[in-house]
Amino acid sequence: MIVRDKPGILQLMFSMRGSVLPHILRPLAVLVAVSAATVLIDRSLFKLPESNVAPFSVLGVALSLFLGFRNNAAYDRWWEARKLWGGLVADLRSLARELDLFLTDTDTRKHLLRLSLAFLHLHRLNLRRLSPDEAAKAPLATAGIDASAAHPPCAALDAMNATLSQALRDGRIDGFGARALSARLGSIALNQAGCERIATTPLPYVYSLLIFRTVYLYCLLLPLAMIGPEGWLTPLFVGLVAYVFLGLAEVTEDLAHPFGGTQNALPLDAICRTVEISLAPHLGQEPPAPLKPQDYYLS
Repeated sequence: MIVRDKPGILQLMFSMRGSVLPHILRPLAVLVAVSAATVLIDRSLFKLPESNVAPFSVLGVALSLFLGFRNNAAYDRWWEARKLWGGLVADLRSLARELDLFLTDTDTRKHLLRLSLAFLHLHRLNLRRLSPDEAAKAPLATAGIDASAAHPPCAALDAMNATLSQALRDGRIDGFGARALSARLGSIALNQAGCERIATTPLPYVYSLLIFRTVYLYCLLLPLAMIGPEGWLTPLFVGLVAYVFLGLAEVTEDLAHPFGGTQNALPLDAICRTVEISLAPHLGQEPPAPLKPQDYYLS
């Protein structure tokens, strides 16, 4: 995720970090080149048929509305994903306090906290389709969780549930405390399932197909409505229109995948570090330093 203060006018005009321009530069250049070739043919070889601007105005409004609808749908996914991860942060912080309240055995309490950190990192890796990285290796090693399980995050939650069950049978926790902690695990699992629902249910492919086909068709035909009144300025105006439409389409693709590795995806590494900082006092450890943006990018 890009994190930066309000940029100045020069940064707004020329900043590439976090911009969609590098992703759409090639199709944008192709559309501008085609519009320039259209003007050249019309001026040098033979007269091309000219269209009235009215149909393009109507189509442009319809295309803008559809792009806006798709962008809103993608942002809803991004924002829901952020709320679900916020719920996980709250659940793990509450779990640490509830363990202090209901579970007197220090070793069991710390083991459950280490399992919760292992779950969080395994959940992050599962959403991003990654193998265990350096940030996850230490929590996994201390919790004793096998990252090669069929579903590693659920394996961590199952281990937490088994530990609580054993503590209840051994009398280290009473029934009320076990019930409260079981409800907390249920809330964690609910947020986990919500994230997985978003990750495994993309926006319908037909949306992307229709958007990109319509945008390209619109921008390829637009010079026919502009070569008469605009002349050699046609490539400039076509480039501006294409930048807006292709840029919105590309932003939607980024927001529709909130757990990916793009610059606009959620900073899952930083959120995991936030939980590690919150749980460190309960584990008797020194809190690690929070992750900071690198070149305005927070992973």
